[in-house]
Amino acid sequence: MASAKRAVIAFDLYGTLLSTESIADELAKVYGGDKAQSLAALWRRYQLEYTWRINSMGEYRTFSEITRSALGHAVAEHGLVLAADDAETLMHAYDALHVFPEIPAAVQLLQKDREVIDAYVFSNGTDDMIGNSIRTSPELGPHADIFRAFITVDSLKCFKPNPRTYAHLVEQAGKRGNPADVWVVSANPFDIVGARAAGLSAAFIDRPGKGWIDRLDEVHTPSLVARGVDQAIQSILDSSLLP
Repeated sequence: MASAKRAVIAFDLYGTLLSTESIADELAKVYGGDKAQSLAALWRRYQLEYTWRINSMGEYRTFSEITRSALGHAVAEHGLVLAADDAETLMHAYDALHVFPEIPAAVQLLQKDREVIDAYVFSNGTDDMIGNSIRTSPELGPHADIFRAFITVDSLKCFKPNPRTYAHLVEQAGKRGNPADVWVVSANPFDIVGARAAGLSAAFIDRPGKGWIDRLDEVHTPSLVARGVDQAIQSILDSSLLP
């Protein structure tokens, strides 16, 4: 259970620690380099869209199933065919995404300050997806023990930004009744808004440097904006930003 004096930080995985755009390298082997980037972007778009749709419908399929279906949608939209063998290869590759450039520095920071940080991975992914992704990452795998736990939404049968997912995170982090003590670090605006709506603190990772431009409302905005995960960790550790 987290100590009251420790910083509790939960890191989103896909799009925050791991680059979903890096799957383009594998897509290029199947469909050619000219279509790879577009396919990667569409795959991610429909992956997220499907989670939001199914949340609204009150139904559930695992993130792995949704990811596979989103791949089929992206390929079909390009007028291409997804062979069964290629689908298996690409899904396997999704468990080996590359990290963003600043993640090794972020890992070093978590290691250096592990006495004052309780770090978690908080993801829509299944236990298997998260475990495989962390283990196969050269940058994350050797240092997986910096994370106290991998917290998934699979047992809840819903996805972010459903408020139950953030309540689950708070509970698992040992902060029931004190959601503001838990930081969500994410490059996904919907995740930031969801966390803030649920009363958590949130650091938005703004790699493009455009600032916070989400316009759902003017209330559920980030607690802080950082250009990278490493910068976000350092900012959270600043005594003036600890809840």
